[in-house]
Amino acid sequence: MAVTIATSLSSTVKLNDGVDMPLFGLGTFRCESGANKEAENAVVSAIQLGYRYIDTAVLYGNEEDVGRGIKRSGVKREDIFVTTKVWDDCHGYDECKKSFQASFKRLDCGYVDQLLIHSPNGGRNVEMYKAMLEFKQQGLVRSVGVSNFGIHHIQGLLDAGMPTPSVNQIEFHPWMKRPKLVDFCREKNIVVVGYCPIVRQQKFDDPDVVRLSKMLNKSPGQILIRYSVQMGIITIPKSGNPKRIKENAEVFDWEIPQEGMDSLNSKEESGITWDPCSSSNPWLG
Repeated sequence: MAVTIATSLSSTVKLNDGVDMPLFGLGTFRCESGANKEAENAVVSAIQLGYRYIDTAVLYGNEEDVGRGIKRSGVKREDIFVTTKVWDDCHGYDECKKSFQASFKRLDCGYVDQLLIHSPNGGRNVEMYKAMLEFKQQGLVRSVGVSNFGIHHIQGLLDAGMPTPSVNQIEFHPWMKRPKLVDFCREKNIVVVGYCPIVRQQKFDDPDVVRLSKMLNKSPGQILIRYSVQMGIITIPKSGNPKRIKENAEVFDWEIPQEGMDSLNSKEESGITWDPCSSSNPWLG
């Protein structure tokens, strides 16, 4: 598949199911739910800044806040792309149906643009996928995909006769590029969505990141986010801070020079910040 690189917050890519998906979005992992309204306010700030893709999950505990934020934003629902995910403890046909019905009620936004299996770790992926496809047939979900799947997990769905997932959402940054997995997804026309682009700030002191930050007059976080964008990955930096949400999106009117990309691409594969399937190391396929 041809790789599309985002040129603005409004850039989109057409998925293998015909759905148009924004190439940049807001991740809401660890955005708090409740009285302080961190998650809700983050969604409002992001959408009003021009973000059109919001990523949440059952695991994050903030689906209701995301739904409220979408309503408060003042932007039409059809202009927002919402992704949520079914967690490991709800694998299986009936379990998945019950989980999504609860998510649908919490989000309260009419439909879900994309539903993902959060990780293959719960097993019974085929049964779960069948339930998700039924939601799509009913018009409750527009696109069905996976997250944290290795090559053999995706191949297992395909071997069972399931339609090709629209996306595979994985951790992606210079220390976890996963070339075999990314190439496999692209060969199968599966779009790669990358979370954790700034590696939870663990690599801000990397000499190349520091050098590029000074040379381009950009923050370390912006360097790493721009790297992901330039690699043709849908990028979803997470933040609950409106100032940081704005800064994270200021990555479209400049580029990392080729020598800088080469230096970041030379980093050894390491730095997984969360591996739901550590016993089988699925990222190498």
